[in-house]
Amino acid sequence: MNAYVPILVIGAIALAFAVFSVGVASFIGPRRYNRAKLEAYECGIDPISHQSGEPGAAAGQRVSVKFYLTAMLFIIFDIEIVFLYPWAVHFDALGYFGLAAMALFIVNVSVAYAYEWRRGGLRWA
Repeated sequence: MNAYVPILVIGAIALAFAVFSVGVASFIGPRRYNRAKLEAYECGIDPISHQSGEPGAAAGQRVSVKFYLTAMLFIIFDIEIVFLYPWAVHFDALGYFGLAAMALFIVNVSVAYAYEWRRGGLRWA
C-alpha cells in the first residue's frame, strides 16, 4: 500500500488543481456574452444564414467533406503510429514474435496508406 501513496497524493493534487481552476475561472471570468461568442464556429467559416426566407433554407455555408476526411485520416494514422512506441521500448524483450507482429502491423498500415493514396485521399487540391 505504501507504493501507491505517492500516486494517490499526485492524483489528489491534480484533482484539487482542476477543481480550483474551474471554480476560479467561473468567478473571475467574463460574463458578457454576445451573439458572436454564442454562435457555432466551424473551420473558419462564419455560420451566416442565407436570408432567403424559405423554410428549410440551409443556415451557413457548406463545408467540404474533404476537411473531415483529412482529419479522420490524420487521427487514424496518428493512432497507428502511437502503437509503435511501446514496441520500440520493449523491442528486446518481445523477441521474434514481437518482430513478426509488428511487421504484420506495418504491412497492414502500409496497405491502408497505399489504398488512400490510390483513392486520392492525400491530395490537397
